[in-house]
Amino acid sequence: MKEFKLPDVGEGLTEAEIVRWHVKVGDPVKVNQTIVEIETAKAVVELPCPFEGVVAALMVDEGEIVDVGRPIISVDDGAGPEAPVAERSAALADDMVPVPPAEVRQPVLVGYGVKPGAAKRRPRKPSPSGISPTGTPPADAAAGSWSSEAVPSGVREGGAGTAAPPTSVAVLAKPPVRKLARDLGIDLTTLTGTGPHGSITRDDVQAAVGTTTARPQATTVTREMQDEERIPIRGVRKATAQAMVASAFTAPHVTEFLQVDMTETMDAVRRLRDLPDFAEVKVSPLLLVAKAVLVAARRHPMINSVWDEARQEIVVKHRVNLGIAAATPRGLLVPNVKDAHLLSLPGLAGALGALAETARAGRTQPADMAGGTITITNVGVFGVDAGTPILNPGESAILAFGQVRDMPWVVDGQVVPRRVCTLAVSFDHRVVDGEIGSLFLRDVGAMLEDPLRMLAWA
Repeated sequence: MKEFKLPDVGEGLTEAEIVRWHVKVGDPVKVNQTIVEIETAKAVVELPCPFEGVVAALMVDEGEIVDVGRPIISVDDGAGPEAPVAERSAALADDMVPVPPAEVRQPVLVGYGVKPGAAKRRPRKPSPSGISPTGTPPADAAAGSWSSEAVPSGVREGGAGTAAPPTSVAVLAKPPVRKLARDLGIDLTTLTGTGPHGSITRDDVQAAVGTTTARPQATTVTREMQDEERIPIRGVRKATAQAMVASAFTAPHVTEFLQVDMTETMDAVRRLRDLPDFAEVKVSPLLLVAKAVLVAARRHPMINSVWDEARQEIVVKHRVNLGIAAATPRGLLVPNVKDAHLLSLPGLAGALGALAETARAGRTQPADMAGGTITITNVGVFGVDAGTPILNPGESAILAFGQVRDMPWVVDGQVVPRRVCTLAVSFDHRVVDGEIGSLFLRDVGAMLEDPLRMLAWA
């Protein structure tokens, strides 16, 4: 029996959430077959199986947060006789006991993991009465040495566990039932299960909500749930929030605005769509905005720089990794096109399309978001004219591209309808002064008003 421990899929990560299992107990698996999706503080990642054999146990449930280094699945590789279930359960329980950190850090999928002993398990809440679900006090409760940390309920098969070690507070319930209990504020350790082997069912949880004698607060919790919803802050959303707060209160932001006549750019977009070189890619106004940013960044290199606080230096980047902010159900992601300044216009269109498709599918990897140098956020797709975007950490400028709409515009002394949008650029005033920020924004606007300038300045 071989166990696969949760690896560190990004330097320094200490935990991840199990999003979805792709296998179940009894399924055959091969080496490098995707077995599970996890969500880290950076992205959703698919983990491949390092073994070949048959899935013997899924050791954690979907939705559970797991420390790096904890076993999450065991695979029977057929190399020897299978141990009895009780022995396997005891072995799994032994794995949960803290052990002295190893001298050598073990290599994982990416990097060498976190420092041994750095990850600490969260303390888990004991049963309010200190009694197990079966009504039997823990064996060492009388001695006063019973720990409030519960050992997981052994080998789980299909979401339900087998018998737990005698000293553990074990609750048999499938993941949907556990989620329902969390949503309704029900403590599973206080319920008596009516399902197979004493497992708790949905009916047991719903019955507990209506029981005012045993759970006087349940009715209140249910009424509150009708008025509000609480969403746990973790994973990508938590990391994004922390990064935005750090950026907002570290870099002195300045935002400038410019209204631009986009009529010629919109005509150029329609003409590009008819060219054979763009037949297989999506051509949108964002493509020409991205190209204008790349050209303007070459003309004003300080806009593509970063402040190094530790070394008290300004680092000017000679390569442009162009970030595109993407709103996803898991939070804001900013993947970037590597070396975007080296791409042709059709190549840039293809890269932007692939980036957007991957983000929408939730398959953006941590490496795709690392190393960005300047970012574009397209707020226009939401029907917004402008905003004051916050810098992506590690960058000194971000351009907000507003919606393109018909507006009255003065051309040769005459008021005529034109396609107009508002551009807003935020920059780090430690690196970029007002002159450079203004010249950069002016050049981007000039190229969008007359796309031929991109050829002249490129």
